[in-house]
Amino acid sequence: MNSKVIKGKAIPRGKFPHVKRVGDFIYVSGTSSRRPDNTFEGVEVDEFGTTNLDIRKQTRAVIENIKDILVEVGASLEHIIDVSSFLTNMNDFGGYNEIYSQYFDYDGPTRTTVAVHQLPHPHLLIEMKVVAYMPK
Repeated sequence: MNSKVIKGKAIPRGKFPHVKRVGDFIYVSGTSSRRPDNTFEGVEVDEFGTTNLDIRKQTRAVIENIKDILVEVGASLEHIIDVSSFLTNMNDFGGYNEIYSQYFDYDGPTRTTVAVHQLPHPHLLIEMKVVAYMPK
C-alpha cells in the first residue's frame, strides 16, 4: 500500500492522504474545490459579506484537483472506474451534471450522487471521491 499527501495541493483537513494505491486500485479521498492557499474556486464574497457560490466552477475545480492528484501517481481521469459525489443541494444537480459530462460519458466511470446536510466548509457545494484502476 502506498499513501501520499500531494505537495502543492490543499493540505487535508484531517489525518488522511490525498491518495492511496492498493495493488492495481487507486483511491482518492474526498476532494473539494479548495486551493492550496485555503481559498475556494467558485466562491465570491463581496465587501458586505454577500456570498455567491457557483456549482459549475466548483465542480470543474474538484475534477481538476482529482486529475492533479491522479497524475502524481501516474494515472489520469481515464483510469477512474467509480465516482461518489456529495452535493449540499440537489438543486445544483443540473449545473454539476453539465460540467461532469464535459469530462465523462456513458462509457466512463460508474457514479453515485447523494445529497448531504453539509460539507467541512460552509462555502462548499460539492465534494467527490473516486476509485481508479491502473494495472502495474
